[in-house]
Amino acid sequence: MTPERTNKLTNVLNRRQGNLAVVIENVEDPHNISAVMRTCDAVGIQDIYVLNTQIPRHKKWGFKSGSSAVKWLTAHHYDDTATCFEALRKAYQHIYTTHLATDAISLYDIDFTANVALVFGNEHSGVSDEARALADGNFIIPQVGIIQSLNISVACAVSIYEAYRQKQLAHHYDVPSLSFERRTELMKEWSENGKE
Repeated sequence: MTPERTNKLTNVLNRRQGNLAVVIENVEDPHNISAVMRTCDAVGIQDIYVLNTQIPRHKKWGFKSGSSAVKWLTAHHYDDTATCFEALRKAYQHIYTTHLATDAISLYDIDFTANVALVFGNEHSGVSDEARALADGNFIIPQVGIIQSLNISVACAVSIYEAYRQKQLAHHYDVPSLSFERRTELMKEWSENGKE
């Protein structure tokens, strides 16, 4: 690997955010998943949780829409909601689901300088009742249109770019968030797999 390539990967790893994650539950369209992954990579999210309790595990993602972003992320796969949330609880202080409910808070009221995981649901039925019951609360993206919903990949992008804005103002990207050991492990993985 060239020094330039090593430097680029090091810079990316130093900006990965270990205290922010995205969870996608029963998302059917692989292109939606890949679009989410591409945005996660763009804002420095390393860990994405893929929860499939109602649909089979995807054999491949929509690489065209994701520009192979999956190569740069750590995807954690679960087929049981409770097990997934148990893992999330070990790493994140707050877990919020996207759900239009009377007690939902605005996206802009979430403190993204804390450890946060955001859960996005199925294209048709949203986040499951089980996932909502295990989360700390619901959030909504403020809207003034008639439909009051966004495509999952768009909703995710809007949400995590608000996280990016807050984290940038808090200088979270100025110092490494992932441990030295994790960054070393990822650098080795990316290098050995010839990821470009």
